[in-house]
Amino acid sequence: MENNMITQQELNTLLWNAANSARGIVDASIFKDYSLAMLFYKYLSDMYKAELNELIKQYGDNPARIEMRKKNMRFHIPDGASFDDVFKQISQDNLGEIINKALHAIEEANGDHLKDIFTVDFNSQSILGQVDQRNNMLRNLLRDFAKIDLQDVGKTDLLGNAYMYLLKQFASDAGKKAGEFFTPETVSHLLAKLAMPKTGDRICDPTCGSGSLLLMVGEEVGNDDFSLNGQEKVGSTYNLARMNMFIHHKENAEIKWGDTLNNPLLKDEDGLMKFEVVVANPPFSLDKWGYDNLEDDAYNRFHRGMPPKSKGDYAFISHMVEVAKDKQGRVAVIVPHGVLFRGASEAAIRKAFIEENILDAVIGLPSGLFQTTGIPVAILIFDKSRQQGGVNEARKDILFIDASNEFIQNKTQNELSDEIINKIFTTYKERKEIEKYSHVASYDEVKENEYNLNIPRYVDTFEEEEQVDMKEVAAKIESLEKELEAVKKEMQKHLQNLGL
Repeated sequence: MENNMITQQELNTLLWNAANSARGIVDASIFKDYSLAMLFYKYLSDMYKAELNELIKQYGDNPARIEMRKKNMRFHIPDGASFDDVFKQISQDNLGEIINKALHAIEEANGDHLKDIFTVDFNSQSILGQVDQRNNMLRNLLRDFAKIDLQDVGKTDLLGNAYMYLLKQFASDAGKKAGEFFTPETVSHLLAKLAMPKTGDRICDPTCGSGSLLLMVGEEVGNDDFSLNGQEKVGSTYNLARMNMFIHHKENAEIKWGDTLNNPLLKDEDGLMKFEVVVANPPFSLDKWGYDNLEDDAYNRFHRGMPPKSKGDYAFISHMVEVAKDKQGRVAVIVPHGVLFRGASEAAIRKAFIEENILDAVIGLPSGLFQTTGIPVAILIFDKSRQQGGVNEARKDILFIDASNEFIQNKTQNELSDEIINKIFTTYKERKEIEKYSHVASYDEVKENEYNLNIPRYVDTFEEEEQVDMKEVAAKIESLEKELEAVKKEMQKHLQNLGL
């Protein structure tokens, strides 16, 4: 396909139709893994074929030169392992086994670069059913993806955008499980802007899901001078993130597989790696987050207090703040509203953050933005440049924004428009006071509220009812009653004239 022969919408539609080959055979939360694995396989095969054809054009008369140049390619597809090679065997009864062997050969040929990236089993009877049903699905999947040539679009942003589109569509189907791998696009866009990444930054998402939020923060930089780092607990989702990075030409991103709280893997010689920007949409109020294992945390992340055993919100927040660089790191995290006002150990942790003078803003968002929950959420922004010695050490206030009433209402999920996102961001960046929308609260004001951050305590959105003049209302009622009496008398006369 030539770049000018297909639009983003056309590519999205083609890929979504191809991805739907697995629908109905496996659960919606599972078929995304098969569809996206097949898309990635087709992408690798087509890109390798395109690069190889370029080498043949340049050095067709010099096979040795071609072999030498092949070593510098982004990745390698072994003989017999390409999508086209497998497609030639589409009528074979052991098709799932053939696909698995090809994918494993690609993993083996590319070392750590693509190690274990294909976690789905295309020959699984327990997931895909008996041979006939399994082969029928796999043949449909192969035929649909065979119609799409990714040699040209794979070099542009089109395919990366399409991958994001597919994740969004799969999230719509997956219901509550969507939260494991996807943050709604408009929420990610807002969070990325609020994170305010800059050239040279190290960016981290410790609960990165499929990596979409991490990529969106990177895009905000405006150039390629930044690094992306993430960790994800769920193995299949971790590989979705790796594929996402690869398709977006960010294969140097460091994505780790593991539990961030119980086994943080983004480390360097000094311990936990530090970042200029840390963003996340962690699981809300996670039960059994590791309390029993982390009372003596080796990294001392919970020195402000131990979060409650049944709610891990402040565990994730504490981790994020600890891995943000001193005097310059920024943290933007999505949280449930309970984080703002719950008592006991959470109140003590909240007080400690405020007294450290690193909490910069609290932003309330509308309900219905997520597939996983209908509750309204908030964004907390921590800014370590407010620490002593940082450029904003003189800032002692906290900005509160109540954006809960501004959204685009859709049938299944609310969204934030660009206008709403820009209003929130501008209000934050300029620390504006807007009546019934935002308020800059002093430390003393927050202290008087006993460090409770519930937004209505600081932003009064109550609309006063119009004053009613009771004397005027009484006079109108009396006038209407007289009119009604006159109408009744007139009607009685008419009835008498008619002999009724």
